[in-house]
Amino acid sequence: MLDLLKSLPYYPGAIFLFVKHEHHFLTLPFISKQLRINRQIRVPNVRLIGENDEQLGEKTLEEALLLASQSEVDLVEVAPKAVPPVCKLMDYGKYLYRQNKIEQKHKKMQKQGEMKGIRLSYSIDKHDLETKIRQAEGFLKHRNSVKVTLMFKGREASHADIGRDKMKLFIEALKEIAQVEEAPKKQGNSMFMVLVPLK
Repeated sequence: MLDLLKSLPYYPGAIFLFVKHEHHFLTLPFISKQLRINRQIRVPNVRLIGENDEQLGEKTLEEALLLASQSEVDLVEVAPKAVPPVCKLMDYGKYLYRQNKIEQKHKKMQKQGEMKGIRLSYSIDKHDLETKIRQAEGFLKHRNSVKVTLMFKGREASHADIGRDKMKLFIEALKEIAQVEEAPKKQGNSMFMVLVPLK
């Protein structure tokens, strides 16, 4: 079963059903929000899965509807192209709610992007600073956040004001596409700040 899980394709927000058929498992992605339920199902026989994913075998549609009614849940056709179609006993309203929450979370993650890192040295020259700024610009244009870290060595740490000035140059150069989420802050032998794309 572990090997089977590793071989699955990626479907955002998907639930996979494992239906035992003869001596092997059929892997069925359960991804559609618009599924036929109860009397919308128009086939004579179905392969039925219980509320806890137990295999209940092949049933007539009427037998499956009766079991759903007795359990006070819905009969949901989750794999219409299987032979016979696969149906599952579930609370369809709760399923739609869960799917909606998963999709909202997925969209939020896509919108936020990733956190990228840029490292600067205290003695960085103008040309190298411009190169780092262009790199950050690329990250921000792809909707990623950028953590900029400036490293101090030895006595450099006593000149935090100069490090902060370099950070301000960075912010000024990117002000058209970025805003400061965390202002420059000194922490030990480093100073960092976080920039995020403008909304």
